[in-house]
Amino acid sequence: MKKKNIIAIAIAALVIVVLVIFADRIIERKEPTYIQGTVECKTYKASSKIAGRIDSLLVEEGEHVVKGQLLYTISTPELNAKLIQAEAVRSAAEAMNKKADKGARKPQLEAAKSMWQKADAGLTLAQKTYDRAKALYDKGVVPRQKLDEAQANLDAMRATAEAARAQYDLAVDGATSEEKDATAAQVRQAQGAVDEVESYLSDAMVVSPVTGEISTVISEAGELVGTGYPVVTVLDMSDIWVVFNVKETLMPRITMGKRFSGFVPALDRDVEFVVTFISVEADFATWNATRTQGGFDVRTFAVKAKPVTAVEYMRPGMSVIVDWDSIE
Repeated sequence: MKKKNIIAIAIAALVIVVLVIFADRIIERKEPTYIQGTVECKTYKASSKIAGRIDSLLVEEGEHVVKGQLLYTISTPELNAKLIQAEAVRSAAEAMNKKADKGARKPQLEAAKSMWQKADAGLTLAQKTYDRAKALYDKGVVPRQKLDEAQANLDAMRATAEAARAQYDLAVDGATSEEKDATAAQVRQAQGAVDEVESYLSDAMVVSPVTGEISTVISEAGELVGTGYPVVTVLDMSDIWVVFNVKETLMPRITMGKRFSGFVPALDRDVEFVVTFISVEADFATWNATRTQGGFDVRTFAVKAKPVTAVEYMRPGMSVIVDWDSIE
């Protein structure tokens, strides 16, 4: 009986020792650390600098577009009217500039020449009259008053002739250099107004800034949209990456340029990634310390990684699972 009890006790002790060893190994065994990330890509929001009513919407969600492809147009009757006004002002300025460059027309030129010739003939006559009056005055035939009258008439005719010649020269040469500069500046100003309106009109035709896929179309044809309103969202599927929120306690394993493998459940395959960005500051706390527990708050850092090679069918929103312990 005693022998049986001893054997039972020994077996029980052995079982206890085995259980203790097994439990200790379970406790010591470290659970694998998995980090989940989300696929993202570069996003463009196509909008216009002008407000108005959508005239035509030419794309649908999920459609593939190329860079420069027309997405939608905005009706702009007010801008069309302003363009007509600006073009009319430009035409008037150009006409004035041409007139300043070419000078007077032929009838005006002939009239100015005739006036100058008449004034010049009057000056010649006044000069002869003065010469006769001077000769007679020197001989004492006429009084001083007659000589003064002839002198005054000569001076007046000389001034008239000079003015007529100046008018004729102006008609021949056209406007002065200052006037030509002024009219040329008016042309440039008018052209600037036309260019400004045309620039706004070009913004009424919104094109895709990149080759990609249409993610969302917020408005429909006929709706009013404001300035900068993102009517269409385009995803650049050629520029794709994964964002991980990594606890700071796991950061020692990751550095810029580090390569690692991640599993993409949606594709049922592993993909190799390379780290391209590590946030310069922490984002938020994933675990808060308490007085009873002690320790410290654990915060996270955003880490971005891009596929080493292009991955077919990878799309934004897909999950990527990484065994963090496998990163060396």
